Amino acid sequence: MKFLGNVLATIVGIFIFCMISFFGILIIGVIAGGDGDHVKVKENAVIELDLSKVNLDYAGKVNFKEFNYFETNHNGLVDVLNAIDAAKTDDKIKGISILNNFSNLGLAQSKALRDELESFKKSGKFVVAYSNYLTQKDYYLNSVADTVYLNPVGELDFKGLASEIIYMKELQEKTGVKMEVLRHGKYKSAVEPFLAQEMSEANREQMTVLLNSMWNTIVTDISQSRKISVDSLNSIANSLGARTPELALAKNLVDRVAYEDEYHNSIKKKLNVDSKKDYNKISILDYAKNVATTAFNFDKKDIIAVIYAQGEIQGGEGDINTIGEGSIKRSLEEARNDDDVKAIVLRVNSPGGSALTSELIWREIEITKKVKPVVVSMGNYAASGGYYIACNANKIFAEPSTITGSIGVFGMLPNMTQLAQNIGINAEQVKTHENASGYSLFEPLDENFKNVTLEGIENIYTVFLKRVADGRKMTTEQVDAIAQGRVWTGTDALQNGLVDEIGGLNDAIAYAAKLGKTDSYRTENYPEYEKSFEDLIAQFTGFAMFQTKEALLKEQIGEENYQLLEQIKRANQLRGVQALMPFELKIK
Repeated sequence: MKFLGNVLATIVGIFIFCMISFFGILIIGVIAGGDGDHVKVKENAVIELDLSKVNLDYAGKVNFKEFNYFETNHNGLVDVLNAIDAAKTDDKIKGISILNNFSNLGLAQSKALRDELESFKKSGKFVVAYSNYLTQKDYYLNSVADTVYLNPVGELDFKGLASEIIYMKELQEKTGVKMEVLRHGKYKSAVEPFLAQEMSEANREQMTVLLNSMWNTIVTDISQSRKISVDSLNSIANSLGARTPELALAKNLVDRVAYEDEYHNSIKKKLNVDSKKDYNKISILDYAKNVATTAFNFDKKDIIAVIYAQGEIQGGEGDINTIGEGSIKRSLEEARNDDDVKAIVLRVNSPGGSALTSELIWREIEITKKVKPVVVSMGNYAASGGYYIACNANKIFAEPSTITGSIGVFGMLPNMTQLAQNIGINAEQVKTHENASGYSLFEPLDENFKNVTLEGIENIYTVFLKRVADGRKMTTEQVDAIAQGRVWTGTDALQNGLVDEIGGLNDAIAYAAKLGKTDSYRTENYPEYEKSFEDLIAQFTGFAMFQTKEALLKEQIGEENYQLLEQIKRANQLRGVQALMPFELKIK
């Protein structure tokens, strides 16, 4: 037995050594590859706008504490926007090509990009777009181009907006696993899928208003770019009147039906390049990295700090996909204590989450405002907890299609009483005091526990209303009338007083600079997330070192099934009172 134990210990030791060696080599490779890896921009070049790897506003800075190594990524939307802005005055760049682009960006992000492309065109340079197949969201972006191409056997999806929400009341009844829901707000549809099997009238009302407002933004922009009336665009959407390349051409939604080689030949003509030769190209992310790592404005001492709060609000340190009080509070403190920072812009792109964490961040903003102005820029979402952390800013900017509001809170607890009975489990409790046991998975929801919890939810909702009322200079009654968990677009939020102005991140930065009394400044991005070696290892599973657990699951069970599992998983992981948007607001 001792021999077998020694053999096992040796095998384990070799395995651990190999793992450490592998990750050591991996990290050394990452460090060695750093920011020094530039792609040269050639003369007479075209930027290829491939957005397939662009998901977030901010790609993040990470400090791996054990190695004292800083990693800065440049594949965020803000990097892309800065790159396009720089390309306007770059003599080497002649135009932008949107080639078979499949974007993961939300509608507000797409509008920000679209506006930047419009500005780029004003510099006298060209923007052209080609697709084998055009989704509705990608057509919204492509329609800004001078010339829109579509493959002769391609399709154009232009049919209006729809949203699908999955309801699971009967699933709970059949499995015996029930979600106990405690909420405030008649529009708080974040928990509705667990309470009913069909959509409530209140939720249907808000979704209808929301979708119509977002669609109006889309068709207004397309109408201006394509010189087609909004009524005509609505008629085309209703009849699917642009579903084929021929129909799309006849309705003026595209300019040319052609193959990709013909598209490239037309670019060669614009560049005066021989048809038998290739023209110079550079990907948008390579160009963005070059722009981001070129110290072209460090002679400007004044700084506008841009702090990105993106993802669900979950607490803790946070990362590029989640908001935690750790990184946000640290960023606000650093910015307000830096004499060179004249003002702060908080870029919010969040459906909300933990009410406690939202309050902690709200408090830090309140402290910061006493030292320096804070301006909020809203992205795709700034709803519920996302609005909580935004409401006390000196000024709030939103995109027309930003989803905001959702001022309401709820609590949700999984209960397995019926499942336990079905499979023969009985939980018995022993306690010294009446409320000592708190909540049990295996017992029906106790009325006293329910009342105490509801009291807590009501208290947090009251505080939420007061935070908004104080920040927006409204009465709590006025806020309550537009709250109750209801969501609004940026356009509607401007009308009801939840935001101050329609505009993008650059508008917010310019206004912050005005409040900070500077007209010569540069921006600096926050947060810098602190990570450990264990965090790096945790991203991977087994020996599939370059494929995340999420990617493996999607590959095995499919995207739709994965999303359903994630929805249930998130419900089970919620802790404390939540100020959160609907679990799924998928707009097609």
